[in-house]
Amino acid sequence: MGQKSDRDTTGRARDRNTSDRTPDRDTTGRTPDDQNPDSRTRVTVLVALGANLVIAVAKAVGGILAGSPALLSEAAHSVADSFNEIFLLAALRRSRRPPDARHPFGYGKERFFWSLLAAVGIFVMGGCFSFFQGIEALRKGSEEKFDGYVVGLVVLAVALVAEGISLLRALHQARRQGGRSGLRDPALRTVIAEDGTAVLGVLLAMAGLALHMVTGQVVWEASASLGIGALLVYVAYRLGRDARDQLIGEAADPELTGRVRSLLDEQPEIDSVEALFTMKLGLDSLLVAARIDLMPGLDSERVEEVSVRIKRTVTREVPEADQIFLDITDRPAGEAHDSPAREAGGSRAEEAGESPAGEAWESPAATGERGGA
Repeated sequence: MGQKSDRDTTGRARDRNTSDRTPDRDTTGRTPDDQNPDSRTRVTVLVALGANLVIAVAKAVGGILAGSPALLSEAAHSVADSFNEIFLLAALRRSRRPPDARHPFGYGKERFFWSLLAAVGIFVMGGCFSFFQGIEALRKGSEEKFDGYVVGLVVLAVALVAEGISLLRALHQARRQGGRSGLRDPALRTVIAEDGTAVLGVLLAMAGLALHMVTGQVVWEASASLGIGALLVYVAYRLGRDARDQLIGEAADPELTGRVRSLLDEQPEIDSVEALFTMKLGLDSLLVAARIDLMPGLDSERVEEVSVRIKRTVTREVPEADQIFLDITDRPAGEAHDSPAREAGGSRAEEAGESPAGEAWESPAATGERGGA
């Protein structure tokens, strides 16, 4: 491996003073068009919040009148969803704060934190309460009464319509934001998961109530309540797992990482890409750290120009990459064509997080450079 270039060090001061931002990007590295999805997501969350508040009250009243464990489980489900929507509104507001000295990479991960709290809320307020109601119904057995069950079915029918409208609104927004790529937004993904489980939960509750009325067996309604609880626990687990992965530092999708590597490989001055690491900093913010070997014979001015141009190229082609760190080294002329990054074995070393030569890899963040933002 070549020695680290002194020219990289001398060129850093000027590099830091050179703007790597495209003209239409704001101080957070986002274009005006990037912020439109947040407005649409906020409307979607508000629609879901309004629907859940009304439905929670209706389900609670109907559940008390009917003495229905399934209906009370659905009321707890709607209350949990309402709290979660409040968490998501906080996430939308707080995650857009600009970087500061304490958080130089911004507050994009706030979105993932509040999504994790929403998952905990679904588990505790929704899943656990539903299990409790189901077990209590089985324990009481014949003490269950049928009074008010017709009212309960009417309430559930209205709830099904309201939850369905909210779900369609969320799915429509996800489709407008690019289908599966729109689901990168944890707030939107949580709303879709909540509304989807709400529709399934209402259908389970309706089936439980109807079968209880027809057969006189409370086990049907208790089973519906337990089924709602199991559904909520599963959704909470999936949402919590996704939030955990993103909070501890999730890499970019392999396709996106491949695009960044291809862009670097296409630069004529780069002899090899020794290591490439990515990490999601937020919904539309990505950190890229790369160790690259330049072709021999470049003077300090040329190294500086190449560094700035590479970062601008990556930012232009991959707008999410608003934090770019390059660890630049010079490869001796005799090793210029022996780069492990050009051989099959180089990819295995990169996956192991080591330099191909077995050397300790110096963090690209140590350069103190910030590109594209």
